Amino acid sequence: MNPVIFTICLVLGLLAFVFAIIVLAVFSRYFWLWVQSVMTGAKVSVWDLLGMMFRRVDARTIVRGKIMAVQAGIKDDDLTTKSLEAHFLARGNVPLVIRALVAARKSKQITLSFREASAIDLAGRDVLDAVQTSVYPKVIDCPPKGSAVAFLDAIAKDGIQLKVKARVTVRANLQRLIGGATEETIIARVGQGIVSAIGSSESHKTVLENPDVISKTVLASRLDDQTAFEIVSIDIADIDVGENIGARLQADLAEADTRVARAKAESRRAEAVATEQEMFAKIEQSRAEVVAAESDVPKAIAESLLSGRLSIMDYYKLRNMTADTEMRQSIAGTSTTGPSNTARGA
Repeated sequence: MNPVIFTICLVLGLLAFVFAIIVLAVFSRYFWLWVQSVMTGAKVSVWDLLGMMFRRVDARTIVRGKIMAVQAGIKDDDLTTKSLEAHFLARGNVPLVIRALVAARKSKQITLSFREASAIDLAGRDVLDAVQTSVYPKVIDCPPKGSAVAFLDAIAKDGIQLKVKARVTVRANLQRLIGGATEETIIARVGQGIVSAIGSSESHKTVLENPDVISKTVLASRLDDQTAFEIVSIDIADIDVGENIGARLQADLAEADTRVARAKAESRRAEAVATEQEMFAKIEQSRAEVVAAESDVPKAIAESLLSGRLSIMDYYKLRNMTADTEMRQSIAGTSTTGPSNTARGA
């Protein structure tokens, strides 16, 4: 035999042997998966399994998910092997989506397609928990457990503070789960509705007698719009009477008015004191003017004596009259400092 032909045949034989080993290894790896898919009617071909190997898709997850859906009787045109692979490559949770579809079918109350379930899963929501919440409503505490405040504080029109704790029963709305607000929004809206309902009550006694008034008012406000949930009921779990906020505010207002009145009175008193001091200054000024005028009297008397307009006898008569006046004043218990003193001094 020609050595070249022999070499070619040997190379081809080795390649065939290697190919056979590869095919055998692949067949042995996916054989049982293919058998399971054929036996259950999942319709996953060998070529699909080989394609998964090259696309680095976990074939076991895809096949088991397809088998689970077929066994549950899910008939959805979108639920194909390629759609499951696409969801897996998009980093979706294929087993969780299939379990959610099975749970929705078993409930016989929820219509959920594979496209909706995969969209919810890729949006970051727990689609299985959403289905379970839709079947079995969930209870949310308002305010939530572990929050900074244990009660919702609201004040009625009569000024009495009420402390309320509510429990909100919600059901997941799968059609609004994508883009819908979460539990935090429900809690915030319910708290706002409770505060508004109590604040519009004429008296706190009305709320204590009929707590269901709060629930009816809040439910009528359609607080679940644009949220991922549907509010089933709002129950008032606890309600306590707090402080008399109205009386405290009135007391604070009265205290503030008192302070303003005191400030105004103090201002008026300061003005009066200033006016009094001005009057004292004017009195002292007048006294100074009187003293200045009295200092001119001796000069006038001296001038009169020198000019002869006043005689010595007239002067002595004036001195006697002044002495008599001072004696009468001393007997009466009064004293004066006037022109007579000045004249006597002269």
